[in-house]
Amino acid sequence: MKQQQKLVFGVNGEKIELSNIDPATTLLEFLRTRTPYKGAKLGCGEGGCGACVVLISKYDPTTKDIEEFTVSSCLTLLCSLNHCSVTTSEGLGNQRDGFHSIHQRIAGFHASQCGFCTPGMCISLYSSLSKANKSSRPEPPAGFSKLTVSEAERAIAGNLCRCTGYRPIIDTCKSFCRDVEMEDLGLNSFCKKGETLNICKLPPYDPYSVCTFPEFLKNEIIPSDESSERKLNLVYKNGWDEVEHGYWITPSSVEELMNIMRSEEVENGKRVKLVAGNTSAGFYKNQENYQKYIDIRHIPELLIIKRDTEGIEIGACVTISKVIEAMEEEISTSVEPNLVFKKIVKHLNMVASNFIQNMASLGGNLIMAQRNEFPSDIVTILLGASSSIKIQTPTETRFLTLEEFLERPPCDPQTLLVSVRIPSWNRTHSLSKTEDQTEVYPVSETICSGEPKSMTELFFETYRAAPYPMGGALAYVNAAFFAEVMADEFTGELVLGHLSLAFGAYGTKRAIRAKKAEEYLKGKSVSPTVLLEAIQILRLSVVSKEATPKADYRSSLAVGFLFDFLSPLFENFARSNKRLCVEGPNNEKNSINGHVNSASRINSSDNGFSGRNGDEKKPTSVLISKQLVEIHNDYHPVGYPAKKVAAELQASGEAVYVDDIPSPKDCLHGAFVYSRKPFARIKHIEVDSVLTSPRVISFVSVKDIPKGGENISVGTQFGDEPVFADGLTEFAGQPLGVLIAETWRCAKIGADQVKVHYDTKDMEPPILSIEEAVERSSFFEIPPVLTPKQVGDFSKGMAEADHKIISSKVETGSQYYFYMETQTALAIPDEDNCITVYVSCQLDEYAQVAIAKFLGIPQHNVRIITRRVGGGFGGKALRAIQVAAACAIAAYKLRRPVRMYLDRQTDMIITGGRHPMKIVYTVGFKANGKITALHVDCFLDAGYSIDFSPLLSHTFVTSLKKYNYGCLSLNIKLCKTNFPSKSAMRAPGEVQGTFLAETIIEHVASILSMDANSIRKKNLHNFESLKLFYGASAGDNFGYTLPLTLEKLDSSLRLNKKPEEIREFNNINRWRKRGMSLVPITYEVTVRPTPGKVSILNDGSIVVEVGGIELGQGLWTKVKQMTAFALGRLWEEGKEELMERVRIVQIDTISMAQSGLTGGSTTSESSCEAARVACDVLVERLSPVKLNMMEKTNGVSWDALVSQAYLESVNMSASVYWVPDSSSKQYLNFGAAASEVEINLLTGATTILQTDIIYDCGKSLNPAVDLGQIEGAFVQGIGFFVLEEHVVNSDGMVTSDGTWTYKIPNVDTIPKQFNIEILSSGHHENRVLSSKASGEPPLLLAVSVHCAIREAIKEARKELRSYNNSSNEKCSSTSAMFRMDTPATMDVVKQLCGLDNVERYLQSLVDLP
Repeated sequence: MKQQQKLVFGVNGEKIELSNIDPATTLLEFLRTRTPYKGAKLGCGEGGCGACVVLISKYDPTTKDIEEFTVSSCLTLLCSLNHCSVTTSEGLGNQRDGFHSIHQRIAGFHASQCGFCTPGMCISLYSSLSKANKSSRPEPPAGFSKLTVSEAERAIAGNLCRCTGYRPIIDTCKSFCRDVEMEDLGLNSFCKKGETLNICKLPPYDPYSVCTFPEFLKNEIIPSDESSERKLNLVYKNGWDEVEHGYWITPSSVEELMNIMRSEEVENGKRVKLVAGNTSAGFYKNQENYQKYIDIRHIPELLIIKRDTEGIEIGACVTISKVIEAMEEEISTSVEPNLVFKKIVKHLNMVASNFIQNMASLGGNLIMAQRNEFPSDIVTILLGASSSIKIQTPTETRFLTLEEFLERPPCDPQTLLVSVRIPSWNRTHSLSKTEDQTEVYPVSETICSGEPKSMTELFFETYRAAPYPMGGALAYVNAAFFAEVMADEFTGELVLGHLSLAFGAYGTKRAIRAKKAEEYLKGKSVSPTVLLEAIQILRLSVVSKEATPKADYRSSLAVGFLFDFLSPLFENFARSNKRLCVEGPNNEKNSINGHVNSASRINSSDNGFSGRNGDEKKPTSVLISKQLVEIHNDYHPVGYPAKKVAAELQASGEAVYVDDIPSPKDCLHGAFVYSRKPFARIKHIEVDSVLTSPRVISFVSVKDIPKGGENISVGTQFGDEPVFADGLTEFAGQPLGVLIAETWRCAKIGADQVKVHYDTKDMEPPILSIEEAVERSSFFEIPPVLTPKQVGDFSKGMAEADHKIISSKVETGSQYYFYMETQTALAIPDEDNCITVYVSCQLDEYAQVAIAKFLGIPQHNVRIITRRVGGGFGGKALRAIQVAAACAIAAYKLRRPVRMYLDRQTDMIITGGRHPMKIVYTVGFKANGKITALHVDCFLDAGYSIDFSPLLSHTFVTSLKKYNYGCLSLNIKLCKTNFPSKSAMRAPGEVQGTFLAETIIEHVASILSMDANSIRKKNLHNFESLKLFYGASAGDNFGYTLPLTLEKLDSSLRLNKKPEEIREFNNINRWRKRGMSLVPITYEVTVRPTPGKVSILNDGSIVVEVGGIELGQGLWTKVKQMTAFALGRLWEEGKEELMERVRIVQIDTISMAQSGLTGGSTTSESSCEAARVACDVLVERLSPVKLNMMEKTNGVSWDALVSQAYLESVNMSASVYWVPDSSSKQYLNFGAAASEVEINLLTGATTILQTDIIYDCGKSLNPAVDLGQIEGAFVQGIGFFVLEEHVVNSDGMVTSDGTWTYKIPNVDTIPKQFNIEILSSGHHENRVLSSKASGEPPLLLAVSVHCAIREAIKEARKELRSYNNSSNEKCSSTSAMFRMDTPATMDVVKQLCGLDNVERYLQSLVDLP
């Protein structure tokens, strides 16, 4: 057992041999620390984002087949890859060997912004292409793959992106598909203006260009029948001593495994982990530090897939993806249709992303549910299918029903789940088997044409409701039902026989069967009365544990699922013509009342709802999009949709981010130790025992600040914030210090082990709400210059009003940045008391100032370098400085390089996010809807420090003022609470202001019973009122394009008869309702001073430095175009070539002073202008040289001009500090969006059917970049308004701290039809080449989705009122006026539609005469 072997595997064709490796090492850790390949990124550490996805290839020496599949490398244990080959995005192609066509198309379709997630996207797409090409489908046309459009759209379903909005990535995927319509693909760089895209213009696709399994590795593999010693067994020694610290053991049989497990009982309880897929590590983050890892994936009994007439038996180590394949094969080869297997497969496809399905084992999922109360979908659907299991203990083999297994005490480590058996339930089985038998109820698919084959049929259905409709999110509730239904031969009445109603994930220890409801329903004909009684019984059975979130909502879901399953039976029996016939969803016979479709008609694209869908064929293309942009040549190459700089490098994984910088010699790693209390004195930090651990080096805290240093990380004109808590912790999550170790993993484990002792005696309780802050007058001061000014006379405006709304309330939640790259820094001490810090930051100048103060050294001793940032959105501004400062002091103290990369959980806990707000408004308005006066009391939760919060008192008002309220009065308070400091997040204050504006419009419309869009038009500014509200920012009348934009969009919707379609849909659908809303936005931006430097080297290449940082917003691309345009005055015919000669370099605070903030949407244009002014200086210097040369020759090449200038000692470098004119540094941006949504009244799920956007970019500097900003911002806004819940516990600690609990938009939640027009509004004299901002304003347009949901809810509440009227009841919850805060999550929508809407509907039927 202690025999050592070598771990042999390949990475991108290179052979790796390891004989001493810590068995806890993940593939991601190895790739990033032991290889040059950095394409796989650490995004979440949970398998939930896709940033770390790689391709694994296995070779079967018997069949000579190579199996390829994706995995999440952050969860994959390295030792599990013996004789495997790993391919990262660099392995597909790279700059040296040539980029893969995936990389090239990603770049050409403008599908990469920050680029951090892009390598994982590329691997996911490659895997889908490879799988399709290995299928038996017909060969595709030349240049295409066998992949279909629907498969392409699912290829990246598990990958998250915070920047792009997904549309261009999906277009990239589609471009490889055999069935793609090329004209449907979006804006790209492969076609010039006026050209039509065809396959010849795309980078050629060769399915055989990548060797994923090298020959040398094939030679390492010995067929299993030739050697029994090929299994890997390793002993790990950590280098500190000769003690054996870890083992990797690979048994070959269950007997051998049992012997190993028995031996552990006499080895003093050494910690043992059974390894199959290791995906549990993504959910249970703080697992034990195991000593023995036992790889059970090579035990034949655990890998069986055995089929017979009775069903299918699947080994516990079979992966979910293999289970799906096996059941699909059974379905395709079965003589009779197997509805149960088809439903199970469909549900399994929604359980997790492909790269998790490829890892997770069936048995592991069941054990997690049985032992650890994991809310498993698989357990529930298998319970509903009456599955059984086989377990092995050291003393016996047992066969149990799954229900019996779940009811047992949690399995001990000695119990092994061997296999799972799922009955086939086809017509060959008897329908009379009793419930005490394993195979309880066979099932057959209903046949609804011709004569009935049997008077008894069985029905099976599975359900789930989750934030992501097609997988990647835990369900709020899942369920699986089957029922035996018998039709009376003479009356046609349908009677229920045996039933199984399984529910799970609703906040209980395990999935259950609702047996009391089953017993009640058995033998009864389903009628409204019976179903109503069954639901009441069900509510008593499906009861969540105390403190379960959304308990009432979960109960309502269970009711909705049961109703959806059984309602067709009582709705159709009268028309059944004395036979059992419940039609599929495409047949009118299954409508509930002849014209109203049941909830089961909701198609599979609906968010969070999986129910009866009839046609099981895979859907065709889901996403449809159009982009309308105007490409101008006025300032060529500015204005051309050039592809993003370094996009191919980002796709291949070669673009270098801070954590990709190779670690210098003797580099250490740091992890924060943070407070668990919101407001307490720190008595003692117990760190000594941790410091004795191997590889742990030091603990750095406030005590280590050098003499003369100040404990300041965030310093603004408004106030300071400490790096570390000093004796007092002021929020849960506040950094207390940094634990330093030799590796990132050791630092993280050590930090988690540090114990902190607190004292709260005689202290006031923490302030954990805005209400408490107001009660205790805990406020930050707003400087007078930022105090909002009143517009008009509020009292007079109220006196003129016909109607008044007094002190109405609304709230907005917080939002976490969720940049894909978490906070990170690398600090390297240098000579003469200097230090260099590489940091992912939007505010390098502030970081330099803060670190210099912190260390007590001059600023010229601190060098801050940032090349690119993997997503910022404001979170890499002030919030990044704390990490940089902590890194710096550790390096300064230890005189060794130190790097930090926050794990996602820590980042979410300490970083803060968007400001939550509580708002009270009073409004007066006329009978025609014209608002005459508005007063707003706004209370912002700023957290424990002031940060940039005072700025929100201004930005909040600027977006609120988009309507003419006649008179406007404001009172804004910044509440100081014991939460992490809230900071600027994309459109800070503006998004809350526009939400309030639309809330007021909707409220007025509800009171007047008028259409909200008509109220918007009534209160839209004319130019005179615009100047009154916005002053100089309003610009000139020509630039006020909002009325034109709104009218253009409104006319388009009316032309397509959208309102009529929605009314018709709502009239004929009871359980689905649609709504549409058209909203305008007005967004004020400020252009800030920015430095720029342009240097022409002696070979004619050009180096540009600007104050702006590349965050993914395309700043480098625009600056590159601007440089080529400006220098092109010297070489008109060579502007395109000049672009290729330009390189934008990283920001360095030593060489580029006064860099300022990258944010606020205007840094790209200001950086462009700074570069242009610098170029003008060079043009002025070089023009005389060119004129002299022209006198001697007809033409002067760029190279000749540069060479001559160098000979004449011309200064070829120009530095400027561009300052915008004070009269025009602020301006307004305009846009409008119309969104149509559909809500599911049983689940509260929202599907965004269509969004149309028109946005005024002036004359776009790069339409492709601006289009990407518009799409990405809008989708991020969807997160704020619909999806993203920022949740804290009673101590104020963030609990939505990872991908399991915090859901940003994914590919399934974006609009199904997404149309964008960039309005080119012509010349704007005071703008940079007539351009306008695009980074933040479009985020506000997502309020159209929230407003559309409100419209749909209004329709749902109308339906609810009809039930009340029929039963002579009145209920306030059916009022047309209701409050809907942000985010409008599924439970919020469901609650507003009625948590008891099913019961009310059934009661209305019962009460019918």
